[in-house]
Amino acid sequence: MVTIRPAAPSDAAELAKLLNAIIVRGGTTAFETAFTPGGLSEAYLTGPAAHCCFVAQADGRIAGFQTLGTQLFLPAYIGDIATFARLGSTQGGVGTALFAATTAHARELGLTAINATIRADNTGGLTFYTRMGFTDYEIVRGVPLKNGTPVDRIRKRFVL
Repeated sequence: MVTIRPAAPSDAAELAKLLNAIIVRGGTTAFETAFTPGGLSEAYLTGPAAHCCFVAQADGRIAGFQTLGTQLFLPAYIGDIATFARLGSTQGGVGTALFAATTAHARELGLTAINATIRADNTGGLTFYTRMGFTDYEIVRGVPLKNGTPVDRIRKRFVL
């Protein structure tokens, strides 16, 4: 069974570990530099750009988390979402449960839409956000990775 709760600053170390494993594996997240617990907390939990962060717990541990915040390229009434699931986790429903909590909070904040920016080669992420009801609205072409490889970014929007 999956339970959803707001993330707490005390979760930062475990969330950083979960996200850093995804970064090390490569191929899905746009992040290429590991997060410290403090950096993750500032970015997603306590910093001025953070609207909310929810964690999904299953089998006594965090199975994933989802953040909602601001981005300079977006107007203030559109939030920016990111979702991260523990590698090797097969707990069904984690992303859907997280999204229900995030959208409810976004509506409470008075946001009108949510943006998701996904690497074009992240087929799992593109499928997830499409399944949640996001639609494509922009392609950012050829964003270089640290090694110089260009990878498009697909921007999707969910209207609240």
